[in-house]
Amino acid sequence: MDFKSLGNTSVAGLQWGDEGKGKIVDLLTEHFDVVVRYAGGANAGHTVRIGDQKFALHLVPSGILRPGVVSVVGPGVVVDLETICGEMRALRERGIEVGRNLLISNRAHLVMPYHKQQDRLSEAQLGDDRKIGTTARGIGPCYADKMLRSSAFRVMELFKPAEFRAKLARVLADRNKAFAAVYPAFEPLTPEAIAEEYLRLGEELRPHVTDTTQVLHGALADKKRLLFEGAQGGLLDIDHGTFPYVTSSTCTAGGVAAGAGVPPSCIKTYLGVIKAYMTRVGSGPFPTEQTNATGDAIRVKGHEFGTTTGRPRRVGWFDAFATRYSVALAGITQLAVMHLDTLGIVDEVRICTGYKHQGRNLPMFTPDIDILSEVEPVYESLPGWSADIPPNAQFADLPKAAQKYVERIEQLLGASVTLVSIGAERTATLHR
Repeated sequence: MDFKSLGNTSVAGLQWGDEGKGKIVDLLTEHFDVVVRYAGGANAGHTVRIGDQKFALHLVPSGILRPGVVSVVGPGVVVDLETICGEMRALRERGIEVGRNLLISNRAHLVMPYHKQQDRLSEAQLGDDRKIGTTARGIGPCYADKMLRSSAFRVMELFKPAEFRAKLARVLADRNKAFAAVYPAFEPLTPEAIAEEYLRLGEELRPHVTDTTQVLHGALADKKRLLFEGAQGGLLDIDHGTFPYVTSSTCTAGGVAAGAGVPPSCIKTYLGVIKAYMTRVGSGPFPTEQTNATGDAIRVKGHEFGTTTGRPRRVGWFDAFATRYSVALAGITQLAVMHLDTLGIVDEVRICTGYKHQGRNLPMFTPDIDILSEVEPVYESLPGWSADIPPNAQFADLPKAAQKYVERIEQLLGASVTLVSIGAERTATLHR
């Protein structure tokens, strides 16, 4: 890959999240000046391995691990104060610089304790047959309050203590009444304890808080190179994903402009990240899911357990039909294929190339869950390679069957595969 030709770049997941975006962002960061998170919250889990060290990041951008790079949390992100302050402390304890190289938007919204409680209680009340599969981090309720406006809190409000306390008392009085009526297990919260904790954490955050939109526009004017780090994946997008089994933000590359505060025209390269197979956490349709020994083997080999929740991920064959939809939504110009090495345990690999619904071929993927519950995947089979791939291999060194698998994905998705991950470590990546 010619990194100099990338220009400002968006990195977005194209499946149901957990594609490996953190590794790709970390890999690319040395070629950029600024890395920006623009959507989601602590429900994201970006894992980066450097040598024998593993970093699991939820709110701090993956760019923080590269010296000399500025990491930005944009206004489109919802901030869990306890999580982000804890991550900052943990990084410093491991020798990672966290100073003015981390900037947090003063307009980002705050996840409050009652958001998390609402998330848990609402999910429990839905029951097993209707639950969304939330991470219970309060992300959905926080975004809902953002849209309601009058009950939302932004980072900048932490620095006006008296006004923060008064508003919190008013909002919490309303929430305590409403939640007690709706959720039998609800435990009323006291504004004083929350205010003390949030104002304390706010002071810890204060040196990093600024108008990040202004910062990014200054960086663009100075011809700095910007890398935008997506969270979740295109099939989980609030508008274009498998609603209601989705996240609460615009997580396609289309969310960059709104969530970061930059013009869409400033981005030159749209890099989509995919796994060589499919995974999903929580509820929702999954046409190519393998609830069998093959799925179990891939899960174990690929360490498919959630970074945020630790839950086992559902596993299935690569769905080119669904992923092509995400490619089109995001205007993807290049692809990174992750976990190719994981498939070395199977003798035959399968790719879903379309869906049949009521005996007819669907012309295009639809996120309609009623239709997806009735579709039959159309597969093509390719030879497996049943071999380990050394982490220092070149693409030409891969087993021929592995090369053909990547090339077939490329053909089906209509975009060039320029990066192939063959291991968890930063350097175990092939450049084409």
